[in-house]
Amino acid sequence: MTTTPARLRKAVLPVAGLGTRVLPGTKTTPKELLNVVDRPILSYIVEEAREAGIEHIVFVTGRSKGAIEDYFDHQIELEAQLLAKGKIEILEMMNAELASAGEMSFTRQMQPKGLGHAVWCARDIIGHEPFAVILPDVIVDSQPGALKQLAEVYAETGGNIIGVESVDIEQAHKYGIVDPVGRQGNRIEMKGMVEKPAPGTAPSNLSISGRYILQPEIFDLLATQERGAGNEIQLTDAMARLMQHQAFTAVEYAGVTHDCGDKIGLLKANVALALKRPDLGDAARAAISGLL
Repeated sequence: MTTTPARLRKAVLPVAGLGTRVLPGTKTTPKELLNVVDRPILSYIVEEAREAGIEHIVFVTGRSKGAIEDYFDHQIELEAQLLAKGKIEILEMMNAELASAGEMSFTRQMQPKGLGHAVWCARDIIGHEPFAVILPDVIVDSQPGALKQLAEVYAETGGNIIGVESVDIEQAHKYGIVDPVGRQGNRIEMKGMVEKPAPGTAPSNLSISGRYILQPEIFDLLATQERGAGNEIQLTDAMARLMQHQAFTAVEYAGVTHDCGDKIGLLKANVALALKRPDLGDAARAAISGLL
């Protein structure tokens, strides 16, 4: 008898990072609120989570990240001005992003101990149920969204799901890499994973790309996880331990990934997404062509 997987309702967004790769732009602005075209990076991420059916988003924040909480709240003076000037379309667009009652929680990562530690900080809010993790500086341009693609597989298989994409094998040492043993379509059976393997030692070119669906048992492992690559508590290391007891499936999602935590990646995201916009595409193409 097949057991129906527990429903996926919650997601963790670790937003405590300092954004050092895009300084000085992040000196006073959280990197997650840097613009891609006319919306903050985080707007795209939350939209993706909601499309996948996520009902409760847990932001793991740090010092100087209060603007993130403010972004999803009302700004009474601004809304009043837009209404008075008849700018209803912009007002409706802004209101569509607001958090509904109880939809968002915010908790602090008090020390920068790595992604695994940031996820562990959300343990009491997540409780004993499956949850997604979405890296908030990675925009995936896809339809449906990357997390929805993973969630559709999870609804069939249960267990733990990891989003992956193909990278140049020569660059594999920069990423977390899965060790595959079989494949059916975009679903990949895996026997292990390694965080930033030494050059020439990667078991595949399938990189872990910032989208996960995990079972709550990962929290017990994170609580005892020793520091790994970069002297940080790595989520990848804890997942490798969990794999000894639970099933993991890698899903190579369809879409284009933009690393917005990198200066060139952020620039490419702005160009690529502007060119796709029906209202801005022609003007953006003309502007770019004029510079080349």
